[in-house]
Amino acid sequence: MNTEEQQYLNLVNEIIENGFDEIGRNGKTRVKFGHSMRFSLRDGTIPILTTKKVAFRPCFEELFWFMRGSTDNRLLQEKNVSIWNGNSTREFLDSRGLYDRQVGDLGPVYGFQWRHFNAVYKDSTADYSGEGVDQLQNIIDDLKNEDTRSSRRHILTAWNPCQLDEMALPPCHMICQFNVRENKYLSCALFQRSGDVGLGVPFNIASYSLFTHILAKHCGLIADEFVHFLGNCHIYEEHIEPLKIQIKREPMEFPKIEIKRVCENIEDYNIDDIEWKTKYVSHEIIKMKMSA
Repeated sequence: MNTEEQQYLNLVNEIIENGFDEIGRNGKTRVKFGHSMRFSLRDGTIPILTTKKVAFRPCFEELFWFMRGSTDNRLLQEKNVSIWNGNSTREFLDSRGLYDRQVGDLGPVYGFQWRHFNAVYKDSTADYSGEGVDQLQNIIDDLKNEDTRSSRRHILTAWNPCQLDEMALPPCHMICQFNVRENKYLSCALFQRSGDVGLGVPFNIASYSLFTHILAKHCGLIADEFVHFLGNCHIYEEHIEPLKIQIKREPMEFPKIEIKRVCENIEDYNIDDIEWKTKYVSHEIIKMKMSA
């Protein structure tokens, strides 16, 4: 049995059986507060859940979009990625008080904070070169340096209290830490304040695991482990019955990948740089509606 995926299924079951009910911003949820899971990334393993078919391509395209520091949803739409569509409409932006924001402009969300932390935000098409703190590049520089790669300060945060009200949506997966052991093995720990366990969390696991593989390749290291800490773990009411089907399924083996090349800049990686060493095999899709 794939015991690592079983961690996720156990979390789902725990929430359904022992969680508490809450009315949240966007609907009724069943909640558990505080949970952690660990996934091995060794030998190219990437933990894409197998008890339902996960649409990993949109997930990966979103990660590359983050890495480039982009905040323009239209660039995702051009790749047929709809993850942010519900949070970039005129209606939704107005609900956040962002009346002057153009449709599709998400404000200083994840990638902006990764690459231009706390720079003055203008719009999604502006050139921010040299503005703000490039947290991601700072981490890369330290990981490439043998004198600094063992530091306990490889922190990447998207949570910027100064700019939360400018964001279409405050970050859910808000801070991660990278760690190198024995001068060569790279791991990532993510703290996620809010986890949509049915739809979002499988994406977050796959995304940050791929992120770790890319950083390891880029910095001459070996991907080791992804550790996931969750604060508010919630299941939307309409997701409970579909998830009851999923937790009865037997997990399969996770696929393995290899990053084919080392790019000069971290923003140059794309989905074609992923080589599948073993095929992703899963149970059939389980449809669940995303809550904006």
